[in-house]
Amino acid sequence: MIITKAELKSFIDAKNTTPHTFLGMHKAKKGRSQGLVVRAFVRDAAECFVVDLDATPKKGPAIRHEMTRLAPEGFFEVFIPRKTDLFRYQIRAILHNGETRQFYDPYSFLPTVGELDLYLFNEGNDHFIYKKLGAHLREIGGVPGVSFAVWAPGAARVSVVGNFNHWDGRYHPMRALGASGVWEIFIPGLREGDLYKFEIRDQQGDIRLKTDPYGTYFEAPPNNASIVCDTRRHQWADDAWMEKRRAAAGQLDQPLSIYEVHLGSWKRKVEDANRPFSYRELAPMLADYVTEMGFTHIEVMPLAEHPFDGSWGYQVTGFYAPTQRFGTPHDFAYFVDYLHQRDIGIILDWVPAHFPRDSFALAEFDGTHLYEHADPRQGAHMDWGTLIFNYGRNEVRCFLAANALSWFDRYHIDGLRVDAVASMLYLDYSRKEGEWIPNKFGGRENLEAIDFLRMTNDLVHQYYPGGVMIAEESTSFAGVSRPTKDGGLGFDYKWNMGWMHDTLRFFQKEPIHRKWHQNDLTFGMLYQYAENFITVFSHDEVTHGKASLLFKMGAWHIADKAANLRALYGHMWGWPGKKLLFMGGEFGQSGEWNHAASLDWHLRQWLDHEGIRLLVRDLNKLYRDEPVLSRNDFNNQGFRWISCNDADASVIAFQRNDPFGQDIFLVVGHFTPVPRPGYRIGVPRAGFWKEVLNTNSQYYGGTGVGNNGGRATDPIPGDGHSQSLLLTLPPQTTSIFKWSAKVD
Repeated sequence: MIITKAELKSFIDAKNTTPHTFLGMHKAKKGRSQGLVVRAFVRDAAECFVVDLDATPKKGPAIRHEMTRLAPEGFFEVFIPRKTDLFRYQIRAILHNGETRQFYDPYSFLPTVGELDLYLFNEGNDHFIYKKLGAHLREIGGVPGVSFAVWAPGAARVSVVGNFNHWDGRYHPMRALGASGVWEIFIPGLREGDLYKFEIRDQQGDIRLKTDPYGTYFEAPPNNASIVCDTRRHQWADDAWMEKRRAAAGQLDQPLSIYEVHLGSWKRKVEDANRPFSYRELAPMLADYVTEMGFTHIEVMPLAEHPFDGSWGYQVTGFYAPTQRFGTPHDFAYFVDYLHQRDIGIILDWVPAHFPRDSFALAEFDGTHLYEHADPRQGAHMDWGTLIFNYGRNEVRCFLAANALSWFDRYHIDGLRVDAVASMLYLDYSRKEGEWIPNKFGGRENLEAIDFLRMTNDLVHQYYPGGVMIAEESTSFAGVSRPTKDGGLGFDYKWNMGWMHDTLRFFQKEPIHRKWHQNDLTFGMLYQYAENFITVFSHDEVTHGKASLLFKMGAWHIADKAANLRALYGHMWGWPGKKLLFMGGEFGQSGEWNHAASLDWHLRQWLDHEGIRLLVRDLNKLYRDEPVLSRNDFNNQGFRWISCNDADASVIAFQRNDPFGQDIFLVVGHFTPVPRPGYRIGVPRAGFWKEVLNTNSQYYGGTGVGNNGGRATDPIPGDGHSQSLLLTLPPQTTSIFKWSAKVD
């Protein structure tokens, strides 16, 4: 026996940290004889042989070297004297049950991750590290298999375990690549669909079974194994969409009306309400509906793999993997491709702000606080019971930034909506005095997270022109949607949370009380142009305990609630900013959103609900067809208050116009339940003002009171203008008028 008893015992006990130094083929000396030694671990083998592939004749028996069993567990060794040049070989094993297997030895292959890759990764600058770490189908020297690489610098030993090796950590221990902290192995013969995990022995001797941080496909809970998957297989057919997106890069002020969707509860199978539709089934259904409704994009709540349905996807354990709930990664690629071919963009919710404590995932990955901060004052999220990434660690920053890029690269998505940005920006977010650690300057800003966000936004724009980055940021942090070169965070858009809260607070009041809250409708204009805003009513506003948008409305009867909601939507689409509406809101879903059940589509049989849907459809059409409304959201010269002081009547009026004043829209909101005939409003131009939309139309379920298609101006001053309109203001209505020089 050439291997020492101590080395053999360390291997059998799965404690050896350098398996490549003695497994496989090595030059060796036995006594005075020079030669080669080959060692292999094959559990359940009765006999093992080394088959010389270079010397084996085309005809006749193969040249085989019989190996000696050194341990009953299946450790074999053979010394081949007088042969000093390494040669290609396979291991031939005869199992106790008589079965014969012949395979290439994983320990005969060189590393698949290069020194430059490791250098850039440790430096935090390998933007596509997901192409090296993780599991990848490869062919090396004509031999197909899978290469595995994982970052675990604190580990004493790392093995790949799976359904191909009895989940036995002694079978495929990995090599450590210098001081990089990366462990690697190529296992020939593995195929797409094989299950695997990483078995990590930490410095204390404890064994941890972890899923692949860079895994692209996962087994369903409770096993959660990673699955070997070739994400390159889909043949894309969305060239026209991608070219259009690239051509529009940097042109932020264009139509953007987003339908926010939770795929598991948009629609469910009628025959089995517990089963959601698949990616492939959802694609045509969603495309048909979104096209009919006139939305430009969908935004999908997080699809990265997560174990708990009740987290809605916001507690991610597989950052690189579309969830298996709706199909394979190939199915998700089909979903995106189909939407693109139907001229619909897709934005994906992305969650770099935190991750869950599940023992099989990132938490204490190698026995140390690898991805998270060790100090709970920095590393524990108070609100969600989760962990916070250490954005100052190069390899963690690399993991997250590359993750953002991977969704654009592999799946052609059009944008990321970054969740909970405020929690990333502030070290004292949701913390009391003494529960947080100031930055190096003594401030509350998380400087490392800010640098990470800026870097990621710039990388997305650099590599994927036309891709958009959207921030859900609930504070007044300056420059969220301003370029990094100007000191901003580099996002393209920011959700307008302040407008949303103020507007809902107004509409939740009963009409008799609204006159005391007129400022809720007007205050938002003070900061409207500080950011590139998206006006939103997201899933957060209709979750358990918050009531649906319809039932938030300050009225007692469904018809009145529907009238208020229609007026709210008219106001929202008239107000500057891109648009986002969560599913169900477009037809006045009555109940709160339930992630485990379908939307109440049956409500559409009643006009109180179907009328709301028809209105949203028409608002989207008006928004997309009229450049003043859709391409003028960020121009502070494109908005003028006309009337906002009549709080007693709850009336506001404002104009939207192009920079040249050629196209002008008048938006009039009246939010009390009584009609007001003969109400005079000043306007900037004489002529005819066509009533292009009236949320009180009978078509939408209203009473039909309006202005008979429009009004001509009178030479009577009003609201600072030399002419005015004498309007009938329907109850609880938003009306939109378009100016023309002559009567139609």
